[in-house]
Amino acid sequence: MEETTTDPRRPCLIIRVTAPDEPGLIRRITGVLFDNHLNIIENHEAVLASSRTFFMRTCVEPTLPSTPVFTSSVTASLQSLLQSALPSQAEVAVLLPRRKRIVILASREYHCLGDLLLRHSFGDLKGDILAVISNHRILEPLCRRFEIPFHYIPTPPENHLESERRILEILDSLQPEYLVLAKYMRVLSKDFVLRYPNRILNIHHSFLPAFQGARPYHQAFERGVKVIGATAHFVTPSLDEGPIIVQDVIPVERVLDVEEMTRAGREIERSVLARALRLVMEDRVFVQGNRTVVFT
Repeated sequence: MEETTTDPRRPCLIIRVTAPDEPGLIRRITGVLFDNHLNIIENHEAVLASSRTFFMRTCVEPTLPSTPVFTSSVTASLQSLLQSALPSQAEVAVLLPRRKRIVILASREYHCLGDLLLRHSFGDLKGDILAVISNHRILEPLCRRFEIPFHYIPTPPENHLESERRILEILDSLQPEYLVLAKYMRVLSKDFVLRYPNRILNIHHSFLPAFQGARPYHQAFERGVKVIGATAHFVTPSLDEGPIIVQDVIPVERVLDVEEMTRAGREIERSVLARALRLVMEDRVFVQGNRTVVFT
């Protein structure tokens, strides 16, 4: 049975294009859409000056009532037409909007995981959480409340590769499209990360490298910082150096104790992670090298 768009009231397709920049790209793309009776309802494009690379994300809908429902064969045909109209180096994807499969890895902290579980329960996540994997049991009752499967995999430092092997067994059975590190306080091996290129999201405080290691908010408070922030990024084998998806900061010049600063940090961490995940779920993030182009 062919996959179709999830909203029959307003069928739409998402078109993503990455190509070497040259004159006439938009005209060629819109020409194909017009010839196939498709109307643009949302469009973003940009050129990355450093590499002269063109990026485009477009949502289209049929212009005629007789236009067939979007199926996988229709999307494949449209993708082929667009590919033929563009330079040979162009990368084209024609996608049906759908909920993507997610597995969350967490440790002890609840704020990011709890926020994602709540959004998921109200259908606001635009993805399906298949399971939570943790190296501590403290978050298991939280997952039970939301009826999300919980897997406890301890990660002793002397045998972390065996822990990763057990995690990968679970992931192989669930086949997630994305992994979310919701304050998962373990470093993943290079081999693990390379299994999921640009498919592992992480959240951390924005103090790196000034406040590395444990208790970053305590360090920040002692230094008297005036703003704190958070960064959501894709995970690469280089620790905390992957392509950045979302960053944000909040002022804390009036914060007078470390507990209040920690609470403020948790608030912005969960907000930034949720925003980044939404952008990825909606296919709004393009990765080139170690940076992203994001259409909001």
